[in-house]
Amino acid sequence: MQLTSRQALRAALTTAVFLGSAAPALAATEIHWWHAMGGALGERVADIAAGFNATQSDFKVVPTYKGNYTENMTAGIAAFRSGKPPHILQVFEVGTATMMAAKGAIKPVYELMEESGEAFDPAAYLPTVTGYYTDPEGNMLSMPFNSSTPVLYYNKEAFEKAGLDPDSPPQTWPEVAEVVKKTQAAGYPCGLTTAWQSWVQLENFSAWHNVPIGTQANGFKGLDTAFQVNGPAHVKHIQALADWSKDNVFKYGGRRGDSQALFTQGECVMYTQSSAGYAGIKKTAGFDFGTGMLPYWPDVSGAPQNTIIGGATLWVFTGHNENDYKGVAQFFTYLSSAEVQAEWHQGTGYLPITLAAYELTKKQGFYDANPGTETALKQMTLNPPTENSRGLRFGNFVQIRDIFNEELEAVWGGDKSAQEALDTAVERGNKLLRRFEKANN
Repeated sequence: MQLTSRQALRAALTTAVFLGSAAPALAATEIHWWHAMGGALGERVADIAAGFNATQSDFKVVPTYKGNYTENMTAGIAAFRSGKPPHILQVFEVGTATMMAAKGAIKPVYELMEESGEAFDPAAYLPTVTGYYTDPEGNMLSMPFNSSTPVLYYNKEAFEKAGLDPDSPPQTWPEVAEVVKKTQAAGYPCGLTTAWQSWVQLENFSAWHNVPIGTQANGFKGLDTAFQVNGPAHVKHIQALADWSKDNVFKYGGRRGDSQALFTQGECVMYTQSSAGYAGIKKTAGFDFGTGMLPYWPDVSGAPQNTIIGGATLWVFTGHNENDYKGVAQFFTYLSSAEVQAEWHQGTGYLPITLAAYELTKKQGFYDANPGTETALKQMTLNPPTENSRGLRFGNFVQIRDIFNEELEAVWGGDKSAQEALDTAVERGNKLLRRFEKANN
C-alpha cells in the first residue's frame, strides 16, 4: 500500500504532532465511536480513527470498544436513554430493524451527509451492501463499515492426499458428500463444519437458493411478516446435514466461530465461515487452504443466486450539535475513501464497501497475490438481488437467532427431525415478530 500503510500512517501522525507543537491550537471536538471490534480488528479501528485525526485538527474521533455486538448495541441504547449517547454506534446487521424502529433516536446518514455538505453518492457503494441498510425509498440510514458474507474454506492438502483437484472445491451439496468420502478414506475424520449456523445454513442458504426466509420480502415491506424457514428446501438441507452428522460428514462445533479449530487443526477438511475469517484462518491453519462459493442444491430452481451480508454498519445518534455532526460526516467521507476501504478489506477479509475500493484492490494486484480473497465479492454480486436475496429485516432478530440455534441443536442432537425443529422455530420466532410489531405500531 502507499499512503494508507501503517508505516505511512505513523509518519503522518509524527508530522502532525511536530507541526502541532510549533504553535498552540484549539482543542479538537471529540467524536465518540463505540464499536465491537476486539483484538487485531480493534487495532485497525484505532488506526482508521488516528488516520482521520491526522488529516485535520478540528475533530478527534475517539473509538471505544464496548464488547461484542450484542453488548455494544445494548450499551449504546442504554446511553441514549440516559441522555449521553455516543455520536456513532456500530450495530450488527440483525439489529437493523431495531435501530430503524427507534424513532427519534437515529439521525439517518443520508440526512447527515446532506446537511453537512459532504459529497455522498449511494451508487458508489456495493448495491448488495447498501440494499440492506436503506429505507423503502432507497435512502441510506446507516454507513456501511464491516460487511462480510460466508464462503467455503477447504484444505488443499487434504484434497491432494485424497486424489482431488486442490483448485476445484465442490460446487453443490451432493459433490460435498462425494468429496468427503474420499477425504475420509485418505485419513481425515471429518468432512465439514460450520460457523454461525443460523446466518450461514438458514439465512444465507435462503438467499443463495432464492427462497424466502420470511414473508413481506423478508421483512423489508412491513412488520407484519412471518417466517418461512420450514419450507421444502430448508427442511431438505437441514435434514441432510443431520443425516451426514451420523457419519461425521458434517460435525457441529458451536453457534459462533467455535468450530474454527476443527478446520485449522486439520480434523474437518471444509468449513463454512465468514469471509472476514480469512485473516484468522491464514494465521492459524498449518496447511494451504482455498476458498470457494457456498455449495447449493442443484434441484432448487433459482440456485445459485447471491449471498447476503453480515457484519455491521455505523449508526448516528440524535442529541448532538451541528458542529459535531460536521465532524461525523467528514469522518464518514474519510472512512469511505478508496484507500482506507481497500486497506481495511485487504487486512481483514471484510468486503470493500465501495466499487472504487474494489477496483483499487484489483489494480494493486491483491487478488492475484492472495488467491481466493475475491470469492466473497464474486458470490455476492453473482446475480442482481431479488426480494429473497436482498437481505432480511426482522424485529427482535437477535433473540430469534437464539431460537433458531436452539432448534438446530435439537436436530444435531437427534432430538427432533428437521421438519419438527423448523416448524417450532417458525412458531416461536413468529411470536417475537408479533411482539415487535405490536410495540412499534
